[in-house]
Amino acid sequence: MSEDITLSLDDAQALSLDVLQHNGFSRAHAEAITRSVMAAQRDECHSHGLYRLIGCVHTALNGGIDTQTEPEIVDKAPSVVIADARQGCSLLAFEKGSALLVEKAKRTGIAALGITHCFHFSALWPEVEALSSQGVVAIAMTPTHAFVAPAGGQRPLLGTNPIAFSWPRPDGTPYTFDFATSEVARGEIELHRRAGKTIPDHWAMDANGEPTTDPTAALAGAMRTFGGYKGSALSTMIELLAGPLIGEVLGHETQAAGPESTAKPFHGELIIALSPHVFLGQDCDHHLQHAETLFEQILGQGARLPSQRRYEARQRSLCDGVTIPQALYEEIRRLGSR
Repeated sequence: MSEDITLSLDDAQALSLDVLQHNGFSRAHAEAITRSVMAAQRDECHSHGLYRLIGCVHTALNGGIDTQTEPEIVDKAPSVVIADARQGCSLLAFEKGSALLVEKAKRTGIAALGITHCFHFSALWPEVEALSSQGVVAIAMTPTHAFVAPAGGQRPLLGTNPIAFSWPRPDGTPYTFDFATSEVARGEIELHRRAGKTIPDHWAMDANGEPTTDPTAALAGAMRTFGGYKGSALSTMIELLAGPLIGEVLGHETQAAGPESTAKPFHGELIIALSPHVFLGQDCDHHLQHAETLFEQILGQGARLPSQRRYEARQRSLCDGVTIPQALYEEIRRLGSR
């Protein structure tokens, strides 16, 4: 048996929808989740691609998510939207609330969408790219469960707490980045564990607070923030803005859903949209073109722009399909109806 299997984008999408609906997700939730994991898999972001279906299904089977609920969208203030996910997945709440977010940003110049009571597992860049494709600058952030020690500490307290940004460009793909404030996304450590590979010793500590190259020990210990105290401070900012500011909990007050069904996996997400057209008026096109000089000079030094490799992967996948480990494919397939 081959170690890898290649699927067409249509087949991978059908697999995702089948697995999710077979395990109780409504059509609306299944489609929203599939759009996210397929975007990540298409762009070869394996830690947030089809692999994430396993966690979604296990969370549902453990009673940790309402797979049928409809989010409630609240027009909170002239520049504020609240999307109450009602203990459902964040992705449907984002899709339902983003239209009003963009409308408000294009009217007032800046607007925020707070997603509350949500189960969040996905990459943030598909969300900010979806917004920048509509002509706004977008920022998104969310805390996760406590997996990361603050700089100078040894025990998990902060989440991996990702932040994403997307800037619309006059031509071509937007300038987009999405990174965890931990050294790596937790999914990267899990993928190393699955593959039987070691990890760099600066990614995490074991349960005794010692650096480790063993992914199993790392998952049982504490991850590190990137950049020491700088990453720790940025992570703390995300906890506050996507937590207490929108009436939500802190990451360490949540837990992944387990077989005992007593965990509380729900928290918040904050998305901010800014309209260059409102800020700049008739000079908007001029200043957006001016911004291109920065990107040109970065590339002119032989450096690459964030997401450049991802966009290259996107083109490959559109032609050739997506490739995942055969063992992962079989594990996902067994969760479906086929």
